Amino acid sequence: MVQFTVEELRGLMDNPINIRNMSVIAHVDHGKSTLTDSLVQRAGIISAKNAGTARFTDTRADEQERGVTIKSTAISLYGSLLDEEDLKDIPVKTEKNDFLVNLIDSPGHVDFSSEVTAALRVTDGALVVVDTIEGVCVQTETVLRQALGERIKPVVIINKVDRALLELQLSKEDLFQNFSRVIESVNVVIATYFDKALGDVQVVPDKGTVAFGSGLHGWAFTVRQFATKYSKKFGVDKNKMMTRLWGDSYFNPKTKKWTKEGKHEGKELERAFNQFCLDPIFRIFDVVMNFKKDQIPTLLEKLEIKLAADEKDLEGKALLKVVMRKFLPAADALMEMMILHLPSPATAQRYRMETLYEGPHDDESAIGIRDCDPKGPLMLYVSKMVPTSDKGRFFAFGRVFSGTARSGLKVRIQGPNYVPGKKEDLFIKSIQRTILMMGKYTEPIEDVPAGNILGLVGVDQFLLKSGTLTTSETSHNLKVMKFSVSPVVQRSVEVKNANDLPKLVEGLKRLSKSDPCVLTFISPSGEHVVAGAGELHLEICLKDLEEDHAGIPLKVSDPVVQYRETVAGESSMTALSKSPNKHNRLYVIAAPLSEEVSKDIESDKINPRDDIKVRARILADEHGWDVTDARKIWCFGPDTTGANLLVDQTKAVQYLNEIKDSVVSGFQWATKEGPIAEEPMRSCRFNIMDVTLHADAIHRGGGQIIPTARRVLFAATLLADPALLEPVYLVEIQVPEQAMGGIYGVLTRRRGHVFEEAQRPGTPLFNVKAYLPVKESFGFNADLRSATSGQAFPQSVFDHWQVLPGGSPLDRTTMPGAVVEEMRKRKGIKTEVPGYENYYDKL
Repeated sequence: MVQFTVEELRGLMDNPINIRNMSVIAHVDHGKSTLTDSLVQRAGIISAKNAGTARFTDTRADEQERGVTIKSTAISLYGSLLDEEDLKDIPVKTEKNDFLVNLIDSPGHVDFSSEVTAALRVTDGALVVVDTIEGVCVQTETVLRQALGERIKPVVIINKVDRALLELQLSKEDLFQNFSRVIESVNVVIATYFDKALGDVQVVPDKGTVAFGSGLHGWAFTVRQFATKYSKKFGVDKNKMMTRLWGDSYFNPKTKKWTKEGKHEGKELERAFNQFCLDPIFRIFDVVMNFKKDQIPTLLEKLEIKLAADEKDLEGKALLKVVMRKFLPAADALMEMMILHLPSPATAQRYRMETLYEGPHDDESAIGIRDCDPKGPLMLYVSKMVPTSDKGRFFAFGRVFSGTARSGLKVRIQGPNYVPGKKEDLFIKSIQRTILMMGKYTEPIEDVPAGNILGLVGVDQFLLKSGTLTTSETSHNLKVMKFSVSPVVQRSVEVKNANDLPKLVEGLKRLSKSDPCVLTFISPSGEHVVAGAGELHLEICLKDLEEDHAGIPLKVSDPVVQYRETVAGESSMTALSKSPNKHNRLYVIAAPLSEEVSKDIESDKINPRDDIKVRARILADEHGWDVTDARKIWCFGPDTTGANLLVDQTKAVQYLNEIKDSVVSGFQWATKEGPIAEEPMRSCRFNIMDVTLHADAIHRGGGQIIPTARRVLFAATLLADPALLEPVYLVEIQVPEQAMGGIYGVLTRRRGHVFEEAQRPGTPLFNVKAYLPVKESFGFNADLRSATSGQAFPQSVFDHWQVLPGGSPLDRTTMPGAVVEEMRKRKGIKTEVPGYENYYDKL
């Protein structure tokens, strides 16, 4: 029975102090959807019997089938604290004990990281789920880094504690040490990405920011809950009790005193956490799982647990689930942790505004966001599109940061390329309807004030993936999201029946809308290409394309990897190209750009929009550039933001500024499609050494300069020891010791190498980290499973670019040469790479 109505939720929306917007984030298979079930069950949407197995937020059939979350799903719940006394512990004064919790369950698989980014943008807090046995894995680290980058406050739940007790049979002390290690690993990640504005957000059990539990069995506890129980029983102060229930704190039953020493008169004392928190749990497990039937009634009476008539006949695991769920309901622990320790929109938007808003921090839109003001100008960010049952239409899913969104309101729809004052990427339309997202269902709602998450109907035709909706004409955009994965794997699709081509084109448009990270484009050879973050991501996208978006049978090519072109050394001589009319000459040298600079550009640390002097200072101090050169960077490319630079090193050239735009256009063209295989370029620095121009402006127009700039850049590249960069995955594999040998064999065959292996203390598992080229990764999972009899679990995430080894890409007999030949054949261009003479003009 659902315990709240949409009207009640709408009533709660007006009080931003009592709203909690949070995402559930973690590594794949650590139990996010299962844990979310207990909160959904508390709200009365599913029955207690199904919680943990229903996975209510896995709304797609393939999610239920595979047991993997693919799309993030939002649901709004009504929550309250069990004990009204607890309201005093909320940092911001709150009168009412009614809370609106907007919860987003996000995927853990690295291929769907873009969904996590989209979920984090519209929330203020994150529940980080960590598996007791596997600990902090590569994806836990990635999502935590993303959360802290968006200034989102984390709280942690250590999940699957039942496995530690039933499978590993750990003792109380071992379990405590295990918990400590996991918490320490989380805090190391948090400390690495410390942000002054967010303050210290380290998680500690004695502050109540860590919970322990089992999502599948539906129980969880925080140290605070036990402290509350004992403080009432013994009449002690709750906060004092909390500090004593974690860490090196011992209770001496003889002297009835607390000590920091673990020994008394030669006898070992039991740690307070083990004695007061773990002991009751261990007892229940022992009595129920060892079938000590005579002791069960006494135990239940002591713990004040009443079983229903049909539950009394249960035994073993079934009884254990029921008893634990009644003794420590997971929803209570999670609600308490979220309400007390996660910020409300009113608090969070004060420090998040700077990272959210692109414009000046003192205009009316920025102030509206900062104050979470429902009467301010509307500022709404759409973070993703959710397909509706109505084919080809989407709900725009986002959050109101300022103002109030209502049905029929006329708004400015600003896409990611909108520039204030210009008309590009801007539509002025009305919102048709506002809705509330409830898992796979939606509820209509009249209007939604600042601080809330919502769905919009009718704006999907004007936005591709994300954008800003506002009522203020002077408003800038909310910042575009930065994804931690990039679409490096691509496949081309074609129709089996030629008449279906228009359906495919339409289907590709819809697919591109439905996923934040997928890229669809037509290659120069006329193929329709779909690019995704990895094998699984592409598989899901193509399945959606075939079954939903296009609805026609398709032929799909083998997966293809995107490469980047680069240079390994400096040009052996200055490249020279003359314009078609022979009146203008450009002299250019190509040189490699250091990997550190490229990474800084890609992570937005060095930015084309930065102040020239600030940027020059960073390049000079951190990367050893000459300050004059650093100040004379003409542009970044491709797409004006890539990791290639054009630097002006000329001295006293007349009319140079007049041709700057034309040279920049030629540079963007050249870096987007390089000379070797028409792949984008990366890590190249082009220095313009000298320019000779015709005195008459009519002879040095764009038509003369743009193709010349492209030719001279190609010549400089081919003179500078060209090379190909291939993308490389960081693979983290969890494997038992006896299956380790199989991993090395598979990696060696695929040009991969292991660079770290470590045993997880207290478990028989090893964590192996390796680098594996994306080109070799297709079928890697299946290969690894067969080599280790299914005992190894790999997780791959794009890590870096490296030079494709084996010689020059210009020599057909080498491996890079063969790759280039195959690429050129696929793109329908001449298989022979033109030599530099084709672009170079002799004096």
